[in-house]
Amino acid sequence: MLRNTKRETLVALILVAPFVAIYGLAFIYPTVQMFLLSFTDAPLIGQGEYVGVENYTRLPDDRRFQTALWNTGYFVVLSVIPGTLVAMAIALAVDRLKGRLQSLVLALFFLPYILPVSVVYLIWDWTLNFQFGIAMHLFDALGIQRVPIFKSTAWFMPAVALVTVWWTCGFSILLFLAGLRAIPAEIYEAAALDNAGRWTTFRRVTWPLIWPITALVLTIQLILQLKIFDQVYLFSTGGRPNDNLVLVYYIFQRAFQSDQGGRAAAIAVVLFAVVVIVSVFNFQLVRMSRGRAQ
Repeated sequence: MLRNTKRETLVALILVAPFVAIYGLAFIYPTVQMFLLSFTDAPLIGQGEYVGVENYTRLPDDRRFQTALWNTGYFVVLSVIPGTLVAMAIALAVDRLKGRLQSLVLALFFLPYILPVSVVYLIWDWTLNFQFGIAMHLFDALGIQRVPIFKSTAWFMPAVALVTVWWTCGFSILLFLAGLRAIPAEIYEAAALDNAGRWTTFRRVTWPLIWPITALVLTIQLILQLKIFDQVYLFSTGGRPNDNLVLVYYIFQRAFQSDQGGRAAAIAVVLFAVVVIVSVFNFQLVRMSRGRAQ
């Protein structure tokens, strides 16, 4: 059967064209405009004069930018690796369950993931609020002094990281379960015949085979947590927001509160570069680790 290559190519281009058009309009064009805006002193809406790299050269001396960069990195350390390990442990436990019990437990762990951030904020504010939080009443009953968790600079980021891990680990659990279920049962049967214990089976069989899923979860979480904003913005209400700045929150302040579109765009470009560099570095590190494991 003869194939009309030109016709097939034309059909393929027609099918791909809507996606390319939407992608270009919704992502490429705004990204290019953001880069161009970062070289001007324009407000959020309106034209500005070209200032070259002045918006970028200001950043090293900007104390709030340094605080935002440090807090973002600190939050990533507190949330990405712990969140991945917690999701893996839960997935291993859920995978041992069977039938309706497994479905019920999985649904309970996945339920927080579908909640909007406003609901997550209310749940944890009711739990950890200094004045009326449930946890604070427990502290009183145990004779422990109350701690203003979301008003304290030392406690704020660890608390928000805990909330984020609780909120987002449901999706990671599903990814790990998919990886665990893709492992053939014959491999575990062979390990059992060799009298391999649980730890040996995990280290020699399960861990190497779910490593690609682990790398995927790490990369997804890394990108998501570098762009954290909602939780920090909500939990900072009534507190000290400048001490809890993260990069996206600082972009919001520059753009929508100070009306400095050019400077906000420069910070957004830096964040974009950080996400790309860290993601590529993480991918290469995971790839090297995988090669050594093999």
